[in-house]
Amino acid sequence: WIRPPWAPARSGTLDLVVDPGQAFGTGAHPTTRLCLELMLELEPRGPFADLGCGSGVLAIAAAKLGFAPVVAVDSEVAALEATRQNAQANGVALDFIERHDLRTTAPPVAETVAANLTRPILLRVATLSSEPPETLIVSGLLEDEADELAAAFVPLRERERRALEGWSAVLLSR
Repeated sequence: WIRPPWAPARSGTLDLVVDPGQAFGTGAHPTTRLCLELMLELEPRGPFADLGCGSGVLAIAAAKLGFAPVVAVDSEVAALEATRQNAQANGVALDFIERHDLRTTAPPVAETVAANLTRPILLRVATLSSEPPETLIVSGLLEDEADELAAAFVPLRERERRALEGWSAVLLSR
């Protein structure tokens, strides 16, 4: 349940507070929803990295689910500040919130990675990655881009694919 700070929490849900005034996402986009759905199916263990964290929704969810340590990276300074503020509003401490250009630098290494990015940046991440994660969720994809992106991250294999409103997310693992 992703809600603004003034809305009440819902019992029995993973409750995430996100300030809708932030310019980096409220968690309502289909790709974010698909990532969260796939994350809920995972056994939360070990390090987690949120590549292109925006407002921090996926990193905050990972921390609440029990992944640790949790790293959130983005190229935009304002996105990192939104992530810090939203983490505080959710009562979670993210281990690292750092500026990182995924177009030029290898992504952080973690056992589980969520990358809700555009196709060109995801392809660049695939090229720059020095070590594949155990589990990878890629999203930010139009449905017709999913096959190409799944193939870009070999040796990881596709385990599940979800689609919503023309968008898709793919769960890959070793």
